[in-house]
Amino acid sequence: MSTTPIRVMVVDDSAVVRGLLARAVEGDPELQLVGTAMHGEAALTQLRRTPADVVVLDVEMPVMDGITALKRIQVEFPRVRVIMASALTSEGAEVTCRALALGAAGCIAKPVSTSVSASIDQLTRELVPLIRALGGSKQRSSSTNRVEIAHPTRRGRDSDHPAPSVLVIGSSTGGPQALRVVLCALPQDFPLPILIVQHMPPLFTPMLAKHLAVDTGRPCQEAIHQDVIQHGHMYVAPGDYHVEMERRDGVVRTKLTQAPAEHYCRPSVNPLFRSAAHCYGSSVLAVMLTGMGEDGLEGS
Repeated sequence: MSTTPIRVMVVDDSAVVRGLLARAVEGDPELQLVGTAMHGEAALTQLRRTPADVVVLDVEMPVMDGITALKRIQVEFPRVRVIMASALTSEGAEVTCRALALGAAGCIAKPVSTSVSASIDQLTRELVPLIRALGGSKQRSSSTNRVEIAHPTRRGRDSDHPAPSVLVIGSSTGGPQALRVVLCALPQDFPLPILIVQHMPPLFTPMLAKHLAVDTGRPCQEAIHQDVIQHGHMYVAPGDYHVEMERRDGVVRTKLTQAPAEHYCRPSVNPLFRSAAHCYGSSVLAVMLTGMGEDGLEGS
């Protein structure tokens, strides 16, 4: 493990939120807080003189908002990974999904608790692992911000492996952008149902489903409990719920649970992959697009 700390900058117009984010960063020995700023323009000025690996960026700020700052950071500092920090509002979720589609590497919800210790605990659980996952890849090329689709390898069909009946996808850091690129590359008549687990806060997942539906031209919705899985439709796991599949009377339906988090994730990729294998056997097509930690490893 490298002893070089991951350099983090925090950008938020609220002094209280900046302080909470900074304390969470400073509480981890593998992270180094290199600066704070109250808006995007100030952040860019600091980045020009103080390098950072990860920037935690507020969505709504005066002078220069998060979307504008994200675009500028991507141009001037393409190796810097950006995490959007959003209030749990529909407006905040909408803008955050736009930022993710533009290439932001991840997102978190700002703490809502009035307790400082509870807020720090939340950020330690949600923000710090995300920074560490992104910072751990800082030696990779800046091309990680782009998604490249591999050329398919032509091969004869193995009679022991039937044609797939369902596509299940797991995704975490950088996932929304990868999802958009991969799903848009599928043909419009792609027949399989697609179930997606993307690590996101609860209010953000319906916005993700909405954006994927618009971008792909394919029906996409946040999964609901006991929904019949339909061919050609896409289903996104709701934030804070595991999504599984169950077959009863020959019909496969979604099943939402709030069972304990797996590998600190809920939704977790593992329950979806396990239940897909149980319902469909060898006719499952499972894809792990991006990852954080070990989620999806067991289910695969």
